[in-house]
Amino acid sequence: MICGIGIDLVEIYRIEKILKKWGEKFTGRVYSESEIEYCQKRAHPAVHYAARFAAKEAYLKSIGIGLAGGVRLKDIEVIRNQQGKPDLNLHNKAKTILNRYGTPAVHLSITHTKNYATAVVVLEKQSER
Repeated sequence: MICGIGIDLVEIYRIEKILKKWGEKFTGRVYSESEIEYCQKRAHPAVHYAARFAAKEAYLKSIGIGLAGGVRLKDIEVIRNQQGKPDLNLHNKAKTILNRYGTPAVHLSITHTKNYATAVVVLEKQSER
């Protein structure tokens, strides 16, 4: 049973502007060390930062809160499994709020083009058998 869904779309040029203006001050507040390392290794880091930002926003929407809800973006970490599929690793309040839903499965999908990055998060409550 789906108990939450969130989607977000980010214009990559906006993340590029923020990165140029704020650099490490921005990335250090929003991204984990492993996210920064991953993005910086790419030919166009802003694309990957934007995709991760979209995933963080989509997660917040899936649990029914926004940026003002007290969850730090850094506590919503995009990771990749061994096959390369994106997943979320949640920390602190981001994880605590999810537990209110009975610890559902979290599904994440990310995509990007030259100009946009988007992410969808679906929370799926496990059926009780």
